[in-house]
Amino acid sequence: MAHRNAAASLRARMRKAVHRVRVALRKSAVDYFRGDASDTIALTGLLLTVPLLTWGATLNSEWISPAALVLPIVAGALLLRPASLLGLYGACAGGLIVESFALGPYGDGPARVTPGIVLVVAACGFFGLLIAQFRARVGVPWRRGGTMLFDLRERIRVQSALPRLPKGWHREMALRPAGGQSFSGDFVVAARTNGGRTLEIVLTDVSGKGMDAASRALLLSGAFGGLLGSLPPHGFLTAANGYLLRQDWDEGFATSVHLVLDLDSGDFELYSAGHLPALQLSAGSGLWEEKAAEGPLLGVYDGAQFDPVKGSLRPGDVLMLFTDGLVEAPGRDLSEGVDRLTGEADRYVHTGFEGAAWHLIEAVAKDVNDDRALLLLCRGA
Repeated sequence: MAHRNAAASLRARMRKAVHRVRVALRKSAVDYFRGDASDTIALTGLLLTVPLLTWGATLNSEWISPAALVLPIVAGALLLRPASLLGLYGACAGGLIVESFALGPYGDGPARVTPGIVLVVAACGFFGLLIAQFRARVGVPWRRGGTMLFDLRERIRVQSALPRLPKGWHREMALRPAGGQSFSGDFVVAARTNGGRTLEIVLTDVSGKGMDAASRALLLSGAFGGLLGSLPPHGFLTAANGYLLRQDWDEGFATSVHLVLDLDSGDFELYSAGHLPALQLSAGSGLWEEKAAEGPLLGVYDGAQFDPVKGSLRPGDVLMLFTDGLVEAPGRDLSEGVDRLTGEADRYVHTGFEGAAWHLIEAVAKDVNDDRALLLLCRGA
C-alpha cells in the first residue's frame, strides 16, 4: 500500500512538473510573438547558422554561395533588436573573412568572395539595421506589429457594426476603403438609445482617403462612439464639431450625418454637417426623395448650428445614407451619380434590399479610388 501511494505521489508530482514546463514554454512563446521577451534565442539560432553557411561555402561554393550569409542578416533584421543585430553582423563579417581565405583570391576562378558579394552583404546589413532601428524607435516589434494592425482592424469592424433591430426592420451596411486597403476614412457608429426604442446612426467621411485618413477616422470613431447616446440628439454634432476643433489638425474637417429614428413610429430626424443628402424611397409613389439638412462641415468654425430635417419611414419605405465616394467622379455632376445610384437601387425594390449595399457599391463605384460607404434602412411592408 505504501509503495502504491509513493508511486501515485511521484506520478502526480511529475504531471505537475510537466504542466509547469508546458505553461512556461507557452508563456515564453506568446511573449516572444508579442515582442515582450528577450531575443537571445533568436540571436543564438542565427549565430549558429553563420558557421554552418561558412563551412558549407568552403566545401562546395558552387551550391552554397558565400552570398548566402545575407540570409541570417535578413532574418536578424526582422527578429533582433539593433544591439543584437550588430553582434550578428560581426559574426557574418568574420564568416566572409574565413571564406575569402579558404576559397582563395576571387581572380583565381568562380564561386569566390568577390567585392560584389561583400557589397551585397554590407547593403543588406545596412538596410536591416535601419529597419531594426525604426522598429525600436516606434516601440512595436514586427511580431507584435502585425497582430496589432489585425486587432485594430477587427475593433473598427466591430465598432461599426449596426445593432439588431426589432422585427419589421432591415438594416445593412457596406464599407469599401480606397485602393483595396483595410482601413478607411469613412466610418459608422450606431447605438440603440432611449431604452432601445430609438436608433441613432452617425455616418462620417473624414477628409482625405485610405491610410491617410484612417488614423484620424480611428480617433474620431472612438470619440463619436462615446458621445453617441450620452448627449441629446440635437447636441451630438455640436459636441463633435468642438472635438475636431480642439484637435487642431492641418486637414481636420469631416462631413457627417446623424440619423435619429423612432423604431416604434418610424419618425426620424436627420442632422447633417456638410454631408450629402440622404435618399428616401417612398413605397407609395416608388420615387426617391432627397432629405437634406442644414449644417456646416465639422471642424471648420466654432459655434456652428445644425438644423434637422424631419421625416417618417412608412411600411415599405427605404432610407439610404452614403458618402461622396459613391456618387462623385471627375468630370461628372453629382446629380448624375445620384441618379445612377437610385437607378441601380430600384432593381432591389422587389427583393426587400437584402444584400443590396455591397452590390450597389460594386455596380456604381467598384473601381473608384476613394473611400465608399453605404447604409440602408428598410421598414417591412
